[in-house]
Amino acid sequence: MAYQQQSYTFDAGRLGLIEGLSLSLRNEPAVRYFGGLPYALPPTGEYRFRAPRKLPKEFKYGTVSNPGRFTGGTAICPQPPARTPQNKALFDEDCLQLNMWIPAEPAPKKGWPVCVYFHGGFLQVGSANWGPASLGPLLKESAFRAIMVFPAYRLNAFGFLAGEELASEAKKNGETHSNMGLWDQRTALEWTYTNISVFGGDPSNITAAGYSAGGFSAFQQLAHELYCVPEEARIIKRIAMLSNGPGVAPKTLAEQQKQFNEYITRLGISLELPSAEKLNALRSLPYLKLVEVQRDMEIHEFRLVDDGAFLPKNLMSKVDDGDFGKKMKQAGITLLSGECKDEHTIYRTWRTPENSYDAVFSRFCAEFPESAVQKLMGHYCGADKELPSDYDDWKDFFGQTYANLQVHALQRGLHNALFRGGLVPGVDVLRYRFDKRLRCIDGTYPPELGVTHSSDVPIWFWGANFSGGLTDQEKSWLGGWNLGFAAFVKGDGVIWGPKQHKEMRRWRSDGETDVWTDDKWQMGLEIWDLLNKP
Repeated sequence: MAYQQQSYTFDAGRLGLIEGLSLSLRNEPAVRYFGGLPYALPPTGEYRFRAPRKLPKEFKYGTVSNPGRFTGGTAICPQPPARTPQNKALFDEDCLQLNMWIPAEPAPKKGWPVCVYFHGGFLQVGSANWGPASLGPLLKESAFRAIMVFPAYRLNAFGFLAGEELASEAKKNGETHSNMGLWDQRTALEWTYTNISVFGGDPSNITAAGYSAGGFSAFQQLAHELYCVPEEARIIKRIAMLSNGPGVAPKTLAEQQKQFNEYITRLGISLELPSAEKLNALRSLPYLKLVEVQRDMEIHEFRLVDDGAFLPKNLMSKVDDGDFGKKMKQAGITLLSGECKDEHTIYRTWRTPENSYDAVFSRFCAEFPESAVQKLMGHYCGADKELPSDYDDWKDFFGQTYANLQVHALQRGLHNALFRGGLVPGVDVLRYRFDKRLRCIDGTYPPELGVTHSSDVPIWFWGANFSGGLTDQEKSWLGGWNLGFAAFVKGDGVIWGPKQHKEMRRWRSDGETDVWTDDKWQMGLEIWDLLNKP
């Protein structure tokens, strides 16, 4: 159904007057939208590659005579080309902004539940911009009611470049170094906690959620809170990790130095320069130049570094021995986590290597520590480096193994470790599996891709951003899923179904929902033990 939109001016109290949009359905107000609200100061100029800076307490978005105009979306962190093209006109390093959707109906007494949703894109690409009307069906036509907050954050080199030069500078400045994209997300969470009551939200009821790399981010945000933030300053009440897992232990700063050196060399910056001159040169280049060289790099994935500041030391050991799960249980934090049946058909398209063992090995080393890649490739291919018989070729092996690392295997290892820590299946950990496609995804994900990565986004968001949305039959099939998602974000008890470790709630290929006994469980535990045990 078409939503009508008109200008909407809102008095945000201490934040000033802001102009957004009011969206209506059949002449009835449905959703209020504000797009591109800054949550931090611009990370530009001398602040490129540095920790985000919070807005000053006296910051106002607008005044009575000149309301701040927030009817569009966020700027988009500059990024290389990807499967889903972004509007380059919106590229800007000054991207620490967020979009917000608010139900138009009166808020409950305590305020609306709040869901802070981190977009996906391998931490390299992506956008928080879904369009003002995109969440109308979810917030008006389904059982789901919450304020949705979508922050943009720094990606690729802008968010995850690391090296001794940056670490030394940060130490001199009394700042943290590395993992700037995660610090951006944390700043957005803190902005939300501080300000969401102005918009009718309940700061004591915040879910951190995300899809793909956004789900991975939600996990990292929770880990940071559980181990690095005093209990009284914690924000997150639950997390949704949609189609992603916790990964493996990140690279060390010494390992990331190889990427830093390759990056500045490709940018024409001499390795012989003093550290300060290297950084000055990096900060003097146009941002598009910083993007152009990334795709052709050998180490082209800018990922997390073991910094000991945002990331807890030995995090994966803490997860594996059950301590992480115990902390979640003590804090009353629940997890929604699962997968699509054919995740690999999209994963095999992301910077696919050439069709050889060595190419796959190098491709994985661009993303994961070499020690982990050696274990992984040895497990599958042995000392002879032969293609396992289960795969068509090395590209097929790459896609399926990549999907196991990102989703299937390490997700199961995480779930098992959380159960070991005392979390209860079907109560504290809500596992799911999708075996069926929606009709509306056909234009984006051709049928031959199957139930692939991201094909379930319109299930969770009730058709958002997909032409035609859900059919009446699909809404009937998925009504229980929508009710469960709504209850989860609200903080109510969820009747999920599964009661055993290996059980998952499943949307079957015939449209019905059942409880499925996981046939990938043992595979997942084997890969987890291989990569995440000492």
